[in-house]
Amino acid sequence: MADELELRLLRHFVTVAEELHFRRAAERLFIAQQALSRDIRRLEDRVGTPLLIRSTRSVELTDAGRRLLPRAKEMLALHDLALRELRDDEPLVVDVVDAELTPALVLEAVRSRASGSEFIARFDQRGDGGRGSSADVFFDRVRRPSPEVSSQLVRFEPLAVLVPEGHPLADRDAVAFEDLRGTRVCSRAGGHVTEGWIDATAQLLAPFGIDPAIGHPVVAGGEELAQHLRLRSAPVLALASQHPVEGAVLLPVVDPIPLFPWAMSWRSDLDHPGLDELREAARRLTETRGWLDVPAGAWLPSPESRSAG
Repeated sequence: MADELELRLLRHFVTVAEELHFRRAAERLFIAQQALSRDIRRLEDRVGTPLLIRSTRSVELTDAGRRLLPRAKEMLALHDLALRELRDDEPLVVDVVDAELTPALVLEAVRSRASGSEFIARFDQRGDGGRGSSADVFFDRVRRPSPEVSSQLVRFEPLAVLVPEGHPLADRDAVAFEDLRGTRVCSRAGGHVTEGWIDATAQLLAPFGIDPAIGHPVVAGGEELAQHLRLRSAPVLALASQHPVEGAVLLPVVDPIPLFPWAMSWRSDLDHPGLDELREAARRLTETRGWLDVPAGAWLPSPESRSAG
């Protein structure tokens, strides 16, 4: 038996032991499944005994694997703590655009786990590909890929429409897009409005002869959104995750179902332990909630519509 154990191999072993599934563990670690299998065999060679029982249907821990698992977790926790202390517990700053939207759900998910990192939420609403943003990680569409920025698609989120209580559309279960014609629908009000959102909704409304910029300045914040609805008494395009607005009803939009492509982005040279934790939280939400499922006949903006098709 060798005298030293590589922390990387231990981390990979712990992940497989938690998932009991090589494919899921590889996705969680962002490495190829074949590479993960090689690392587990390398660790087993190092300790001189099998740690996992593999079959085509299942993965189980051996007695040695069960004995190693708690010790491996202790060593990794101590290692991560030492790094955080050396880095002065530098937090990861995440621009979640606005409270309670999809990006905030991702941040909430990573915070709810036993994370060793601190995450700070910002509400910059820049949507400018991170240029000039004070955040390490930001959410919006990825319309112009850049080698300086890495991204992970998180969700195709359905659009909804906010209408004032008492509006002719307010008593419906859903609003067909054709029903918005002639209603002075606004797409530039609310905390969800980013550069990517403005471009997407401009594409969506163009076939209906609607220019969302005419007479509709960008209105940020929940209170301003409520005021905008009261004054104009006109529908406002929003997202399915839009938090309640006083005096308004949120209805899904159908025929077609428009989708907004949320992506999480960060500088390609970002080296922070919280980034992997955040990416894993996003991946789990995407997988468990079916966030990347595209309903038949749904609408996506370009260029995302080309890659989704």
